[in-house]
Amino acid sequence: MSVPLRLASACLSLVFVAGLATPAHADGYERVLNGTFDGTKSPWWSSGNTPSRVEDGRLCADVPAGTMNPWDSMIGQNDIPLEAEQPYTLRFTASASVEVTIRTAVQLAHEPHTGTLDGQVALTGQPRTFEFTGTSTVATRHAQLSFQTGGAQQPYTFCVDDVSLTGGAIPPGGGRDFGSPVRVNQHGYSASGPKRASIVDSSTRPVPWTVRDDEGAIVAKGRTRVRGDDPMSGDHVHVADFSRIRKTGSGYTLSVGAEVSAPFDILDNPYDQLRRDALAYFYHSRSGIPIEEKYVGAEYARPAGHLGVEPNTGDTDVPCLPGTCDYSLDVRGGWYDAGDHGKYVVNGALAAWQLMDLYERSLWNGDFEGVRDGLLRIPERHNGVPDVLDEARWQLEFLLRMQVPEGKPLAGMVHHKIHDAAWTPHPTLPHEDAQPRYLHPPSTAATLNLAAAGAQCARIWRFRDREFAERCRTAAETAWQAARRHPERYAPAESVGGGPYDDTDVRDEFSWAAAELYASTGDWKYLRFVDTELTEEGFFWKETGGLADLTIVRLPWRFPLWDYLAARKRVLDVADEYLRDLRAQGYPNPSMPADGKHAWGSTSATTTAMMIMATAYDLSHRRGYRDAVVESMDYLLGRNALNQSFVSGYGERASRNQHHRHWANQVDPSLPHPPPGAMAGGPNSGLQDPVAQQNLRGCAPATCYIDDIGSWSTNEVAINWNSSLAWVAAFVDSQ
Repeated sequence: MSVPLRLASACLSLVFVAGLATPAHADGYERVLNGTFDGTKSPWWSSGNTPSRVEDGRLCADVPAGTMNPWDSMIGQNDIPLEAEQPYTLRFTASASVEVTIRTAVQLAHEPHTGTLDGQVALTGQPRTFEFTGTSTVATRHAQLSFQTGGAQQPYTFCVDDVSLTGGAIPPGGGRDFGSPVRVNQHGYSASGPKRASIVDSSTRPVPWTVRDDEGAIVAKGRTRVRGDDPMSGDHVHVADFSRIRKTGSGYTLSVGAEVSAPFDILDNPYDQLRRDALAYFYHSRSGIPIEEKYVGAEYARPAGHLGVEPNTGDTDVPCLPGTCDYSLDVRGGWYDAGDHGKYVVNGALAAWQLMDLYERSLWNGDFEGVRDGLLRIPERHNGVPDVLDEARWQLEFLLRMQVPEGKPLAGMVHHKIHDAAWTPHPTLPHEDAQPRYLHPPSTAATLNLAAAGAQCARIWRFRDREFAERCRTAAETAWQAARRHPERYAPAESVGGGPYDDTDVRDEFSWAAAELYASTGDWKYLRFVDTELTEEGFFWKETGGLADLTIVRLPWRFPLWDYLAARKRVLDVADEYLRDLRAQGYPNPSMPADGKHAWGSTSATTTAMMIMATAYDLSHRRGYRDAVVESMDYLLGRNALNQSFVSGYGERASRNQHHRHWANQVDPSLPHPPPGAMAGGPNSGLQDPVAQQNLRGCAPATCYIDDIGSWSTNEVAINWNSSLAWVAAFVDSQ
């Protein structure tokens, strides 16, 4: 929420429309979401001192007395798109329990708060309809409509209904520019690997293509193969294969007729830096430690967050959510989960597991870069421990602190999450967060996540740090026993101040945790609980059962032969499904949802499929799996329906405005864009945030993405997404 200043001048007029209960819409397109308050007030907000609610189909707010300025008490909606030099009409019906004059405004939500509409209306107890017109002098996706109700001498109730803002020449979801129809991996191709491009072209016959080097010389020619209609994008797609080019270099382009691709490189090791940048994401995301200039540069350096230094309340002595327990815990450290300052066990344990699995995979497959100390620029480098394990340990130490201590109710269980009491605004650096923070109640899912990650930790650190390994083993076994005693403690679906990560089916977590505990202890009592199977759904924080199979095939000598053979077959079968899905699409995405809709974090579904195909390659050494993983990187880095690289710093059209509290250059130019190697969530058919709803209406599933800081449902980052990116980047670099 933005605090408005006095508005810049704008052309406007005010019309009071007497006796009109429902306003007739003016010409132009509707720009307000949920202006009739049909059962919910989302995405409308109100000031902290002005509680609001939907009442009889209207949005009503309790306005306090004693405030000084109109903007000290407000109701509003953000992320409204405006076009420059276009007229707009605002209409609404409003009333107040006392006679009062309020202010209404449409303006930029940030400095300099340039206004399109600004006026005052006199309210009584009788609902009346008002109309304003004005012309926007700015083009923005982030205008704010507000009803500024402060400055009253006595408290009153304000109610508003039938809010409409119409205008603009571009329809909602229109006016999008995807650039060249020739779509390539904008970062680069491996000199020895497959090199293909996707071209949007309506022709039903092959068309000629040409590759030129940075001096414009032709280095290859050919004709496309017609792939046809792509189901997820609606595009008619051709594919150009230029794999025969082996000469390394920069600035290559591929052209089809007059259309030219973004430039790309051909390199011997195109992913050497990405494997480092994807892992560096985690140091940037650390809580409870200064992020130092000598490791990240001046632009990204910041003080430690949430250590109890004002204005932080800190994570060193965090109480439980009121009414849930009577103690506090020191839960410092760990990684901030995503674009907010919350820390969540289910996401965090999965991310830590993926980093540790990256290490185990590198160890057993001879990828010595992955097990090298000094790979990353982090404080622990050159301490004799592989840097990827140092980074995983930062999270594991936090996870261990989230366990309920002995002697307390639910001892051995694990608190589900810790986060702020309310959402913080953009931007908010961690050390500037003044919100109180709370431990949320333990859950069976979080407890089993610790059991799984703790068991894996015990195995990996056994010969590096026996004391730490023993702590992990004890915590894992204690968590398992606690989960067996409390198998149905589910996290509620509440999301005030942090994400819910709710889960009411934990059979998959039991299976995953049992597989890890058996792999690390050899105790047969766990084996009977390993009863899930990997499917084409893959895995994510809520569905972890498939990880049991990945653990079995990673450590075949630790499991009965029949279990290994069955798990191996499932991995290969699922990898074959991904290969078929990749080949069935015009763009090389191995994830093709059965319902034809991309889900939240769809890029992580891509990287998860890549992990499984890479594991299939490790098991079989079939080149098709390896090439499919390499080609899937093309999808992430620009060869997609959006002509968009989803990884910051990698490609000419790379994401740079991911939803994040301190990588927030879009709203504060003094702050940085995300560092290289941060992966955006990607296309999401659900369009759960207002920016997506306003700007992506009617999008084809593969194009439901916008590189905007306000689009948390398509453009957020997350630790478990970046851990999967780090895993697959390490794999393709090792090839």
